[in-house]
Parts: sequence; structure tokens; C-alpha cells
Amino acid sequence: MLMDAKDSIYSPTQDDLIFPQEPTFSSSAEERRYRKEHLAAACRIFARHGFSFGFGGHLTVRDPEHPELFWTNPMCVPWSRTKTSQLILVDHAGTVIEGKYAVNRAGYVLHSAIHAENPDIIGSCHAHTVNGDAWAAMGKPLDYVTQDACMFYGSHTVVRDGAGKVPVANDSGNPIAHAFNDHKAIIHQNHGLLTASRHSIDDAVWTFIALDHCCKMQLLMDATESRPIEIDPEFAEYSHRHLGNSFISWLHFQTMLYEINEQEPDYLD
Repeated sequence: MLMDAKDSIYSPTQDDLIFPQEPTFSSSAEERRYRKEHLAAACRIFARHGFSFGFGGHLTVRDPEHPELFWTNPMCVPWSRTKTSQLILVDHAGTVIEGKYAVNRAGYVLHSAIHAENPDIIGSCHAHTVNGDAWAAMGKPLDYVTQDACMFYGSHTVVRDGAGKVPVANDSGNPIAHAFNDHKAIIHQNHGLLTASRHSIDDAVWTFIALDHCCKMQLLMDATESRPIEIDPEFAEYSHRHLGNSFISWLHFQTMLYEINEQEPDYLD
């Protein structure tokens, strides 16, 4: 006699289902390793998204034990080949505390200002992308005309100070650093995109990818003759709360990390 379907099919409990969980750490060393590995993975992910532009662009994550220091990608090592062991530890003065590689001067200026001005920021990203740079040249914020753009509702702004100037002076990053007091994403006029997170490098990376994605959509929409329909502010704010929070961004990053772990495990070296 055939078994009844309800008796033959295993029905898992919610606790049995695989769902990413944010980690907890037993030591600073354990958390440091986690942050460095995710930073190296982030470099590989940026390369996959076509964000590489010579040695331009930089990603940083604060050290969990020494918060006055941050880890960043090594100078002139392509993102597509960056490994955890190659990351360098830098202080706010631009001195390499640990590592064999030099620091990108522009990266140090921008990110040291961001981390110094905002001691609660853990990770930050900047890259010279086609879509981001093109939209930044307009000097305008995103329009809230897509659900994805609502991720940035009330949490991104345009910085016009220092527009187009190569940031190599010690005060170059300050307007951007100030802007991160109240925002998670910056469109720097005539320069490009920057993101930061008080949660994780994972969050900052996905926020950057989503921001570049929205810039591309904005450019495509602006190239049409029709005017996109704006989303009601109430709905935009609702979508922001549900799509733009740090945990959702962290989850998006885990999807990309899964692929990197499967296909490029040497980033862990």
C-alpha cells in the first residue's frame, strides 16, 4: 500500500532551513580575520562588476581592536587578484602599520577623513565607475522613481565641495566626511560615488553596487523622452526601511560571497 503523501514527505521546521546568520566573535583576532577576508572578497566582487580603473578606487574596513586604524587594498594590486594577506593596515596619518604595499594617497586622504570624522563607521567604498562618474557629473541626487532607488530615500546626498579636484591634500576628504554624518551614500560632483556603513564592509559594498546600478537606471531614463513617474514619498520611505537597511545589504553581499567562495577561493590566501 502506498504511503500517504503527508507521511512520506519530510517537512522541515523553520530552524532546519539554511539562512545566513550574522557572526559573533570570541576575540578581536577572529573578528579581524573575518573583516579582512570580506574586504578581500569585496575587491574581487568590485572587479566582477567592472569597477576596476587602474589603481583608482579603494575599500576600507576599521580594525576591531585598534579603531584608529583601518585595513585597505594594496596599491597597484588589481582587485581581481587581491588576497587577504596583501591588505595593508593604515593609520589616519597615512602611515602603513602592517603590510608590504604602499597606500594609495587619494584613498588615504578620503578614507582617513571619513573614519576619523565618523568613529562609528566600519567600512567605506569608493570606485571610479562609468555609471557613477557619469551621473556624478550632473551634480544631482537620484530621483525616487524605482523601487531600487528608494533604498537611498533620505540617505544619500550630493557633495559639491572640491568637485573635480584630485583629493591629495589632507583636508580634501572633509566635506565628504561631514556628509557621512547623516548619509550612507555620497555622489561627489564631477568625481564619483562613495558609500559607508556603520554595520559592516558587506553593507557598504552592496550599497555601492546598488548606487551604481541606480545611476545607470537614472541615465537610461533621462535619455528617454518620457518623464518617469515619481514614487509617493510614503511608499518611498516604506521601501527604504525594508530595502535600505544594513541587514538586507549584508544579506545581498552573502549571495555574491557564495560565488566568490566557490570560484575564487584563493582570495583567502
